[in-house]
Amino acid sequence: MSIPYRNFRLKIDEITTPAGNIKGLDISIGYIIEEWEEPPGPTPFPSIATLRSWDHKLLNRYKPLYLPYCDLCCLCTYGRCDLSRDKRGSCGLNLSEQQSRLVTLVCAIGASTHASHARELLEKIKSKYGDNMPIDLGGEVYVEMPITRLVTGVRPRTIKDLEIVLDYIERQIVQTLASVHTGQEGSWIDYESKVLHLGMLDHVALEVADVIQIISLGMPKADPNAPLVDLGIGSIDITKPVILVIGHNVLPSAAIVDYLEAMGIRDKVEVCGLCCTAHDITRYEKRRAKIVGPISWQLRFIRTGIPDVVVIDEQCIYTNILEEIKKIGAILIATTDKAMRGLPDRTYADPDSVVDELVNGKIPGAVILDEEKVAQIAVKTALKIAPMRAKYKWSLLNEKEIVEYAKKCSMCRNCERNCPQNLQISSAMVLASKGDITKLSSLYTLCLACRRCEYECPREIPILSLILASTKEIANERYRCRIGRGPIQDTEIRAVGRDIVLGTIPGVVAFVGCANWSEGAQDVALMAREFASRRYIVVASGCSAMAIAMYKNDEGRTPYEEFSGVFEAGGIVNVGSCVANSHIAGAVIKIANIFAKLPLRANYIEIADYILNRVGAVGIAWGAMSQKAAAIAAGFWRLGVPVIVGPHGLKYRRMLLGDDNEDSWYVYDAITGEKVYGGPAPQHLFYAAETFEEAMIMAPKLCIRPADTPQGRAIKLTNYISLYKQFYGVNKLPKDIHMFIRTEADIPITYRDEVLTYLKEVGWKEKPVTANPTLVEDVIEKYRLRKEGAKL
Repeated sequence: MSIPYRNFRLKIDEITTPAGNIKGLDISIGYIIEEWEEPPGPTPFPSIATLRSWDHKLLNRYKPLYLPYCDLCCLCTYGRCDLSRDKRGSCGLNLSEQQSRLVTLVCAIGASTHASHARELLEKIKSKYGDNMPIDLGGEVYVEMPITRLVTGVRPRTIKDLEIVLDYIERQIVQTLASVHTGQEGSWIDYESKVLHLGMLDHVALEVADVIQIISLGMPKADPNAPLVDLGIGSIDITKPVILVIGHNVLPSAAIVDYLEAMGIRDKVEVCGLCCTAHDITRYEKRRAKIVGPISWQLRFIRTGIPDVVVIDEQCIYTNILEEIKKIGAILIATTDKAMRGLPDRTYADPDSVVDELVNGKIPGAVILDEEKVAQIAVKTALKIAPMRAKYKWSLLNEKEIVEYAKKCSMCRNCERNCPQNLQISSAMVLASKGDITKLSSLYTLCLACRRCEYECPREIPILSLILASTKEIANERYRCRIGRGPIQDTEIRAVGRDIVLGTIPGVVAFVGCANWSEGAQDVALMAREFASRRYIVVASGCSAMAIAMYKNDEGRTPYEEFSGVFEAGGIVNVGSCVANSHIAGAVIKIANIFAKLPLRANYIEIADYILNRVGAVGIAWGAMSQKAAAIAAGFWRLGVPVIVGPHGLKYRRMLLGDDNEDSWYVYDAITGEKVYGGPAPQHLFYAAETFEEAMIMAPKLCIRPADTPQGRAIKLTNYISLYKQFYGVNKLPKDIHMFIRTEADIPITYRDEVLTYLKEVGWKEKPVTANPTLVEDVIEKYRLRKEGAKL
């Protein structure tokens, strides 16, 4: 019997049997859960308190460093309360507790957004295809949905089985969010535990969402050879009507493609996307849809005047997009009740009448909550309005207009003070006013296109438009990006699991997160290429996966064309959109399950403990900006995977940092039960790097694990030292290198003499090495029982 069958009820008024007469029999069962071959683990469907002991172990080692925006709390009418200088507010919270409360709130927003996305996908796919669609992720994926199995103990067989999982997530998010109310939680460490709980819930929601769309929309199933697609504004064919899709929920976009195919006019309309909907529409159509770019490019693309119809779904979309679309005479269609943008609801109107309203300018856009109608209206509108909008295509300012606007600049520098990138706009304007637009053009790759400069300008100069018009790159942007492959194959895990745990593959580096890059997208591509060339396994998702494509080597090839898409040393793997981050977490979980043969089912603490101490993996969210990104990161922290963010990541208000207290770095030897010094490995759990160079040397360091073999540790330290020398000088060694050398066998041969000299200077002494480190006392007993042949 598949699981779960929910709300089963049997009611019998009267029945006569050989055993007697029965009247008024009423049997009600909430869920029937199928038993499968793996025994139930200790923590199925964990509540807030269930994994608290594990969270406290992490948080006592990686203590929060709070970075508040201000010292005030303004969340209730007792306030505003001044929390500076160790003062407490009217409710009793101090500044640390208030900051951890805000982080909880941020992660609750992120987790609820992904859970809502998953719920919407589930309900709509059920209504279209029924609820018995089997969960089939391909012939090489036998451990399907590892996060769901690990957290809930449920092994879903069909999409109906995912209802109990989403019910659980939604209940737990509500329960956790309630703790943020005034007069609830009062401890920073328990707020931080709730942050980790929300992160774990978020990962389950991600997995549910992506699995639903993979199996229902025919997306790639763990395909290492997924095809390449075009990416970039220059790849868009402006001779056709252009439909631009933006957001994260692919269902409306898929319906548009289906409608075009059904009408036999797919070749006559260009469909392109921004952000995760772009990833997923290319995963759906695989070769013909195109990616414009990451989410920060939405105003760039709209200002070019290219799109005729813009279809938005949910998450990370410019909230004032209607104003921008009106400027270019295009049409906006909103497709979710989470973002209706003040538009009239035309869901139940006749599609042809809606097209007439849109084309004739009676309404600037419409809310349409039915995907089939969205498709029909978007396509018909695009075909009719495109000839009327020909003058808007590539309607950027000419050089004379740039100069005239630049002459209006008063050098007040309000634009610079309001720019999140601190771009030198004023000096570029001065040069542009004299006819030199080169400096204005140089701002293009760094500009986030947020428009904050324009809102602040007293002379109403369209600064973003000037930057776009000054650059010639924009029309030539054309790259190749591998489409999202989905999960990692079990066979790939078997092939690399041993080498990752032993350290002979130096680590897994995951590039995730948004497009809030401090120095442009190229930094992400350069990092990915560097680590892939050093035989790290590189995985990517979301806007970061797009950024990796936006670089060409001397031969004109992008990283996806240079490196394989296999989960192997030296591979660069694009798993897909934001919700596909679940496959990155799933891969590290499957290393513990498939390679180490640890029980997966509802066995969260033991698996997370294994990952923290043995699996060299680190996430780099170089442009993270959203609440969703915070929740995704929190899910990795609870699993024991560190995350590095870029300079803007400091605005998440707190880091989770290790310290120089040696007592924090002791672990148990799972075989002997003795406490031994494991070293600062990994050194931090959440770290903000202020520069590209700092991130490049922090990533290999955060792949170091207590269980590294001497050979593996030497390989990891080789990368750490060589990168340090590459960026900080060939005659320099990292000042903390002695902290990661346990015995002389750990010293890289290439740097042996230099390192030995330094170790002598700092008074280094050899430390014990354990191959079986753990933070959890219960794991010691499990090791003993397994050694004796017990089945756990």
